[in-house]
Amino acid sequence: MAGKVFFSVSMSLDGFIAPESLGDLMGRQWMELQAWIFPQRFFRENLKLGGGGEEGRDNDIARETFERTGASVMGKRMFDAGEQAWPDDAPFHTPVFVVTHEKRDPWERPGGTTFHFVNDGIGSALDQAREAAGDRDVRIAGGGATILEYVNAGLVDEFSIALSPVLFGSGIRLFEGVDAGRVALEPVRAEPSPRVTHLTYTVRER
Repeated sequence: MAGKVFFSVSMSLDGFIAPESLGDLMGRQWMELQAWIFPQRFFRENLKLGGGGEEGRDNDIARETFERTGASVMGKRMFDAGEQAWPDDAPFHTPVFVVTHEKRDPWERPGGTTFHFVNDGIGSALDQAREAAGDRDVRIAGGGATILEYVNAGLVDEFSIALSPVLFGSGIRLFEGVDAGRVALEPVRAEPSPRVTHLTYTVRER
């Protein structure tokens, strides 16, 4: 049976998931937004940052998100930023389908990550990701514009937000331009931790 299509992001209290400029992606605000994940044991293991790290609900959620994902889809903007920032052993360890207008051969990385470049639309990218994922889930990894395309197309089943105690003031809003007339949400759970609040919703057509 096919898995779900989901996304999972960190978001500031004022609704932003990334700075506007790619040059600020590793800047102070972004680091504060993601600060909850950096100390987690699973995150350290996955990026080969050494032993140790925190265990607890934040760590469990990071691990569960990784383990449920059989393939990922991302936009070209996210790939361009990550191509420079990810280690050679990219942290996905699954097929990743990049929505782009370019033609490019698959890019295989150590550790099981292969980037496939799809230039015939978000539907095609999702179909290929579903096939690759088997009975596991497909994660729409980002960025914000790509997530929004899938939400507005009615192709997302659920999502989770790690709501961080950070204010951005400007940047890329998660739901900027959402088709609110056709998208309805149902709360699944809210889990506070010492660092963030994890919110999960299912998505249905209004």
